[in-house]
Amino acid sequence: MPTSTPAQPPLVDPAELVADPYAVYGRLREAGSVHRIAGTDGLPAWLVTGYDDVRQALSDPRLSLDKRHAKPGGYRGLTLPPALDANLLNMDPPDHTRIRRLVTHAFTPRRVTGLREPIRRTAEALLDAMAPLGRADLIAAYAAPLPITVICELLGVAPQDRPDFRSWTDALVAPDPARPDRARDAVRSLLTYFTRLLADKRAAPADDLLSALIAVRDDEDRLSEDELTSLAFLILFAGYENTVHLIGNATQALLRHPGQLAALRADPGLIGGAVEELARYDGPVPLAIRRFPVEDITIGGVTVPAGETVLLSLAAAHRDPRRFTDPDRLDLGRDATGHLALGHGIHYCLGAPLARLETEIALAALLDRFPGLALDVPPDALRWRPSMRSRSLQALPVRF
Repeated sequence: MPTSTPAQPPLVDPAELVADPYAVYGRLREAGSVHRIAGTDGLPAWLVTGYDDVRQALSDPRLSLDKRHAKPGGYRGLTLPPALDANLLNMDPPDHTRIRRLVTHAFTPRRVTGLREPIRRTAEALLDAMAPLGRADLIAAYAAPLPITVICELLGVAPQDRPDFRSWTDALVAPDPARPDRARDAVRSLLTYFTRLLADKRAAPADDLLSALIAVRDDEDRLSEDELTSLAFLILFAGYENTVHLIGNATQALLRHPGQLAALRADPGLIGGAVEELARYDGPVPLAIRRFPVEDITIGGVTVPAGETVLLSLAAAHRDPRRFTDPDRLDLGRDATGHLALGHGIHYCLGAPLARLETEIALAALLDRFPGLALDVPPDALRWRPSMRSRSLQALPVRF
């Protein structure tokens, strides 16, 4: 029988989840699939940790992404202007279904495949610049500039605008708690820029995703100006941040597992499956986007009241031994099918094929160029960003 909501549910210190997330998630998961914690905004939330419960919840229509279903005062998230807030991460069907259908007409497999050569060229150019140095911060020199260049290429951002574009994005990806104005200024700058860029693309269409999104039609339906602007922002933010961290996390995992690294070097054909296992083992998104029950709902035997914040722990699910054998071991030969790093159900990541392609090319080019690649600091000297929302390194010092 389902249990009722605990009167005084235990809270978990978010700092613990940053310092040693998999140990904390493992302890919570073994104690039960659903727990009350302090959420990403500091307010109480329900954390779901078991693989089966997380996977089912990701596609449960009773769990809404629309912030209007949050109970009053129960959620305090990032505030965006309306023109940036009307995006797929805040929508349920039928609005979500309509916009996603239109986007898929423009963001086609052919468009992603067409980026293969630009991605390869960009990776090689970045490695050329690193090679004479002998050592580098791999995040700053490689993992970050590669995806932002690809996103700019995809959206049709002119080369002369890209330095500003990256500085604005960095202010959002790694906000300075002492300078909250930087993030607010970045949001305003991006809104202004995308408004102008969309006007330019409408006047002079090109072979890029923004031009295709402007032109896309489904019978008489089309994307509104706010929908176009918010989609551009979402593609930039999600496509940049998550790919940076996936490349960084994957590289550090390989460097800390020399046997697995040697196996990949010996058989480069493993790269596709390796990326799936690396995404499972230490992916960039520990928590799926928050959800709000539209009615009282039972998850893992616990009743979660309508309107409360639900956090689905992808990181905990990926280390669930009931789904993955010996889950704390990195095994590039593992069949990691079923991992949730790119979502599940109707909210499965639209950019998943691009993220996979970028990561495969980035890792293959890096390992091919630098056979002696190694950490330039002891593993315990690596520092992770203090965030429950993102699993990401502050820097990745390497030598080669």
